[in-house]
Amino acid sequence: MDMPFKKRFVLSALLSLCALLTSDYVARVEARDADKVPWPTKEWLTSTPEEQGMDSSALAKLVNYGESHSFDSLLVVRHGRIVAEAHYALYPGNVPHEIFSSTKAITGTLLGMAYKDGLLDRLDDPVLDFFADRRIANVDDRKKAITVQNLLDMTSGLDWDQGFEGGRQQTLQDMYRASNLIQFILDRPMAHPPGEVFNYSNANPDLVSAVITRLTGQPLEDYAREKLFAPLGITDWYWDRDRQGLTFGDGMLFLLPRDMAKFGYLYLHHGEWEGRQLLPPGWADVLNHTIVNTHASYDPSLSYSNFFWILPEPHVYMANGKDGQNIAIFPDLDIVVVTTARKYIPLRTLADRVSSAVKSESALPPNPNAAEQLANAIKDGAVEKPTAVGPTPEIASAISGKTYKFADNDLELRSLTLFLTGPRPHVEYERYLRYPVGSSAREDVPIGLDGFYRKGPPALSGAYPGHTPAARGTWSDGQTFVIDAQDIGYGTQIKYVLSFNGTKLNIRRVDEEGWVMSADGEQANN
Repeated sequence: MDMPFKKRFVLSALLSLCALLTSDYVARVEARDADKVPWPTKEWLTSTPEEQGMDSSALAKLVNYGESHSFDSLLVVRHGRIVAEAHYALYPGNVPHEIFSSTKAITGTLLGMAYKDGLLDRLDDPVLDFFADRRIANVDDRKKAITVQNLLDMTSGLDWDQGFEGGRQQTLQDMYRASNLIQFILDRPMAHPPGEVFNYSNANPDLVSAVITRLTGQPLEDYAREKLFAPLGITDWYWDRDRQGLTFGDGMLFLLPRDMAKFGYLYLHHGEWEGRQLLPPGWADVLNHTIVNTHASYDPSLSYSNFFWILPEPHVYMANGKDGQNIAIFPDLDIVVVTTARKYIPLRTLADRVSSAVKSESALPPNPNAAEQLANAIKDGAVEKPTAVGPTPEIASAISGKTYKFADNDLELRSLTLFLTGPRPHVEYERYLRYPVGSSAREDVPIGLDGFYRKGPPALSGAYPGHTPAARGTWSDGQTFVIDAQDIGYGTQIKYVLSFNGTKLNIRRVDEEGWVMSADGEQANN
């Protein structure tokens, strides 16, 4: 028999009340748990690795790996606490470090914030709609079909050579030489229908930056200051802009390693910060996105989404930048790892070494021997190690103080003078600047001839305040002088091979990735 209406009504009311009370209880529990989260807005808490279920000896091996692979810094956070932090010679850790293409993930995050704020209607909005006021070349149905999501996934289909699997990176070089960066990108022809082929390209995040500027009426950096940096307590950064004042979406952002970790921590907590939901629901759950396989020859499973690199196994995703700038999120392990470096770090190697240090979800017994290993590894990594120095040939005094002039060249070098025999060995050089056209800059960099770097004052142009050049040099034979140069905090380590032949000088520049450029000069009438 059916229950009488009055009884059904009372039962329904009781069930509704129970549901309401349960919902209120869950909300209060979630709020209480959120209060327990150690938010690092003002400062990070620290802990021993064992207190957070990690092995200090395994982390010591990771620190040692960093020293042998040109790390500038390493930071490991578990359960909201720093369990390992290393700063390697010569990087002090308190100077913002260029994060290169890790910037892309921050650019994508800011687009997510604009989407959450209702400034962007949908992620499948056609990109060209945001540039209706421009005359754009090579427009066809494929270009009209590019969506914002295609940009985020590197599947725009634009014809672009950036050397992801080799190549000369010609399009990238042409873009940075262009008088109007965004117009150059928009005018590119199409190589594929959008959404079909992954092709890593700085064009895509730069277009996203331009879209955000259209949506917000302000440069990307200003939007970041309000929506991302201020809530996370990030106060020290530098972010470069192009000739039109547009913030680069592809890179050229400098952050402190601890602030890089805050960004990863935001994603570890599903886009929430101190009880505020800064990102749309699900945006920060990158491993649950529809992901794009990159078809990378070196790792067939490597995938991509929203400007993050994804390792489906072992369930890790990363903001990744050239020469080892990484913000890695391990959601299953409640870990964020930050590296800054001067050499590429294999993503899977980093993920495996971090994962292997996790032994428990809860605290482990103290391990004084392992703690000592970790402390010694951190201390040793901060000490500069000298390189071997060859004998000084007779030519050193002959070329010292001589100025060499250069015609137009890929190094953008106008003149160079070495001073190798006095009390302060150094190199003075003048280089062309791309902008303003016809301008140049002079630099004076000391050179250590004893196997140790010598640091100079901040470069006069193109350098974030506080960043310093450093160089050391040695003669590899009677005619060849090799300069090993860093720009501390820029994640670069360049080798310059200077070959002398009478009054002529050939300079070969070899960067961290093995790319080579050269220039030929001749002695001026000194």
